[in-house]
Amino acid sequence: MPDREQPLVSIIVPVYNAKNHIARCIESIRAQTWRNIQIIVLNDGSRDVSLPVCEMFRKVDSRILLVDKANSGVSDTRNLGLKLARGEYIQFVDSDDYIDPDYTQNLVQAAEAHQADLVIAPYKMVVPPAAGHGRRLQDKLASLLAQDGAVPQPEEEPEVRVYSFLPPGLMDTEGFALHLMDQPASYYYGVLWNKLYRRDILTGNEIFFVSQIHWSEDLVFNLQYIQYARRFYSIDRPGYYYVQNPQSIIHTQINPAAILKMKTTVFPYYKALYQRLGLYEQNKAAICRYLVDAAPENNLPTDPLDNMVADTIRKWDGLTMEAANAVTAAARKKQQEDAQSDRDG
Repeated sequence: MPDREQPLVSIIVPVYNAKNHIARCIESIRAQTWRNIQIIVLNDGSRDVSLPVCEMFRKVDSRILLVDKANSGVSDTRNLGLKLARGEYIQFVDSDDYIDPDYTQNLVQAAEAHQADLVIAPYKMVVPPAAGHGRRLQDKLASLLAQDGAVPQPEEEPEVRVYSFLPPGLMDTEGFALHLMDQPASYYYGVLWNKLYRRDILTGNEIFFVSQIHWSEDLVFNLQYIQYARRFYSIDRPGYYYVQNPQSIIHTQINPAAILKMKTTVFPYYKALYQRLGLYEQNKAAICRYLVDAAPENNLPTDPLDNMVADTIRKWDGLTMEAANAVTAAARKKQQEDAQSDRDG
């Protein structure tokens, strides 16, 4: 398909202190087989050499729009990207990550072929080899082996895991929302970067990131978008590499109280989607499973904060504590049954 016939895709890349990864990220975007792209690179007040690296790429690729701005956080930065976007479609890439050359093409071709408002794809999680204390132990062992004349082992390769929770195919809003209930805390549904959005739906419904939310802001954005999208298409080919960062908030500041605080902030948006679709009352236990679930990709144990969860449900739905406890127990049971079903194959 000639470039002039290709719909423009705006790819938004927020950058903050990404000196170790930003070159790989931008180069992977520049290498896309879908050539008609606007690459919006937003430097959010980086204090390292990220900006000069981005400037180097801007000089050699006219498709790159580079903005240097004061630090204001990822939500405000992405909102600026949305205002600058000119494409028919919107795609997001994080500066730590990278994409296969045909990733954008696969997303757009699915959207065009099926008139999809949202395309969702499997993704690859890249788990680096042992870091921190584990890496120091490996380095010390290698040093000792070298002193003894032993041949050091080659550096361990990162582990790559593929995640997808949908069969390929077309769905309507209700069908997509019902699937979402099965894995409500997953990255697959919650993040931005394994999806393709239509800009007219975003602008027509004034969908932006909520700057007051500093955790799971992606999910809130998606929950708003799903309310207005009508056709959803799942592809079966992964093309996004999500690189795990041991220094990220999810790895350094995660604790049960923080998780629940985040979830209670996000849940009104989650609940509003299902109320709008008329699915909340009959699926309350499954929907409230979001409050007791952890992201399956992280293999983290869920913490039994059921009393706090029940009290939150009681306040939101105007229930007695007994009724709220019953909803919480049903949500926990649904979670356990689904986990058992997964283990049984």
